[in-house]
Amino acid sequence: MQAIAELTHRRVLSIALPIVLANLTVPLLGLVDTAVVGQLGAAAPIGAVGLGAVILTSIYWVFGFLRMGTTGLVAQAHGAGDHAESGAVLKRGLFVAGVAGLALIALQAPLIWAAFRVAPASAEVEALTRAYLDIRIWGAPATIAAYALTGWLIAIERTRSVLVLQLVMNGLNIALDVWFVLGLGWGVEGVAWATLIAEYTGLVLGLWLCASAFTGPKGRILDGPRLKRMAVVNTDIMLRSILLQASFTAFLFLSAGQGDEVLAVNQILMQFLQLTAYILDGFAFAAESLVGQAVGARAASRLSRSVRLTSLWGVGGAAALALVFAVGGGPGIDLMTTAPELQEMARRFLPWVVAAPLVGIASWMFDGIFIGATRTREMRDAMFVAVLLYALALWLFWGFGNHGLWAALMVLNAARGVLMALYYPRIPDSVGAPRPAWAVRRTRG
Repeated sequence: MQAIAELTHRRVLSIALPIVLANLTVPLLGLVDTAVVGQLGAAAPIGAVGLGAVILTSIYWVFGFLRMGTTGLVAQAHGAGDHAESGAVLKRGLFVAGVAGLALIALQAPLIWAAFRVAPASAEVEALTRAYLDIRIWGAPATIAAYALTGWLIAIERTRSVLVLQLVMNGLNIALDVWFVLGLGWGVEGVAWATLIAEYTGLVLGLWLCASAFTGPKGRILDGPRLKRMAVVNTDIMLRSILLQASFTAFLFLSAGQGDEVLAVNQILMQFLQLTAYILDGFAFAAESLVGQAVGARAASRLSRSVRLTSLWGVGGAAALALVFAVGGGPGIDLMTTAPELQEMARRFLPWVVAAPLVGIASWMFDGIFIGATRTREMRDAMFVAVLLYALALWLFWGFGNHGLWAALMVLNAARGVLMALYYPRIPDSVGAPRPAWAVRRTRG
């Protein structure tokens, strides 16, 4: 068993802050893509790039379990000093990514057809979007592999490498965007080629950053019990993520049912929630790594301190975000829309956005803790019950209009936090750590 480095506030921040910075580069790339094609002077290219990106993001999102599952399993192997298994987990993840990516390439025709049935577009936009997707789909293996590579780096606390990876990929993408579209006049296809090249550049760089996983002790990639455990963990995470995404999709669909203005306002306010996720994910990822290592090492005191320190920073981050939204939310709304009626309406619902980080911080942090401990069945079950409570809240609060929608969304996040708190004692029990004072003793399942 390896010795575990001292766990300090500085160590938590050294994991979390690079993730926050890496996350913040993601919306920047989307803004540049839009701005570059916007210089073409037509609406169709903007719509095509936006629609194509949404279609691929929705498809790739299904494989997000590979990032979380890899982090939890590798962190535990790392904590246990099992470097051979740490490398084997990454290799299994890359194998899954390769198979999944090739399957998406082979099935691109029916997938693209189905996407246009769900989100129909004009003939011009559809033609441009197809041209964009025909190029971008070849990046599927690289994009999905990046989930496993990122998960491995987070697990062993090399989040600065994650930041470097994002900066190189997105920086190259932006530079090629400008060159291909504005310099060479390739239009929408130029944006697609820029992204494809950046994705495979990121894959090569990611493999280099993870070189020690391939040059260290060799583990059994096709180990039956460990393959089964990986499959169970990833399946649980995937089901949990599908339920969460369905909940947010339902929120937007129901917003549309209340009128175009409500939909527009909620789209604006959801940008604040996206920013919240980008920032608080840093502390949740720190929990994944540190909790996973403590569980793998069966270090009871380290587990308790990992949970305490990462949660402390998470709560502090949530409080800071609530204050920023309370003070700067109004000017932020004005930057996103110049329509006076939308500005006024958005301000009426801004208090829900101020409350969101405070209501949701428990669910964010418990996600990280449970992923690190690979208690994915409990995560899945908690999400299932929370979604049922969310559906009940939508029904009960429907008469309150948009306030009712936001209240139901708060119920969803609060319920996730409460339910995982009830499951939490199983984690310290598993390593012989003392339960926190707030944990209610329950029969272990």
